[in-house]
Amino acid sequence: MREIVLDTETTGFDPLTGHRIVEIGCVEAINFVPTDRYLHLYINPERDMPPEAFAVHGLSEEFLRDKPVFAEICGQFLDFIGDSRLVIHNAEFDMRFINAELKRLGIPTLPMTRALDTVQMARRKFPGAPASLDALCRRFSIDNSNRTLHGALLDAQLLGEVYLELQGGRQPDLVLAGNRRNAAGDAEGPVKIERIRREPRPHAPTEAELEAHGALLKQLKNPMWLAGAS
Repeated sequence: MREIVLDTETTGFDPLTGHRIVEIGCVEAINFVPTDRYLHLYINPERDMPPEAFAVHGLSEEFLRDKPVFAEICGQFLDFIGDSRLVIHNAEFDMRFINAELKRLGIPTLPMTRALDTVQMARRKFPGAPASLDALCRRFSIDNSNRTLHGALLDAQLLGEVYLELQGGRQPDLVLAGNRRNAAGDAEGPVKIERIRREPRPHAPTEAELEAHGALLKQLKNPMWLAGAS
C-alpha cells in the first residue's frame, strides 16, 4: 500500500485572501513505512512574504524569487503523488491550499477523501492529549531537535515516523504477505521465509504406558474393532 506523507509551507493562513504555497515536502510510505523516495519543492508565491509567515518557516521573498511558480512544478507534484492516499497533519489546511493552486490553473481539485488527517488520528488514540507534531514526536521519542523552524520536507519526514507509530510501530514492517519494494517502488518479488528443519521428536510409548493401555482395553465390552471377528 503506497501513501504519501505530505506537508506544505505557505505565506499565511487563508488561500481565499491571496496566500500561496511556498514549499512542498512529500515522503513516500509503503505499508506505513517511509521509503527513501521523496519530493521537495520551493515555490515562488508571486507575492510578498508577511513577517509572521517568515518567522514560522524562514523563507524570504528574496530566497523564493528565483524559484519556479506553482504552474511549473504542478505536473511534477501530481506525478509523484499519483493516486496514493495523502497523510497530512491538519489535512484541511494543506488540502485547501493545494486545491486553491490547482483551481487557479483550471486543474481538477483533490477530494478530501484522499487525505488522512494525523491530528484526528492522534486525538482518537490519545484523547485530551496535545496533538501537535512536536508533542507527538516527544510522545514517541522521535528526535526533532533539528526542527528549529518549520520546513515542509523535515516535517513530512517527522510525520512519516509519527504516522508509523500511530499505526502501531514497526510491526507493519514485519508483514510477510505481498511483495517487497525498493526505494523506487519497484517490486522485488515475494518475501522468502527461511524455515529451520528440526529432527522429528520420538513418540514411542513407554512400557508403563503400554501396560496401562492394555489394562484399559480389557475393561471394554464388545469393542467395535472386534465386531464380526470369528
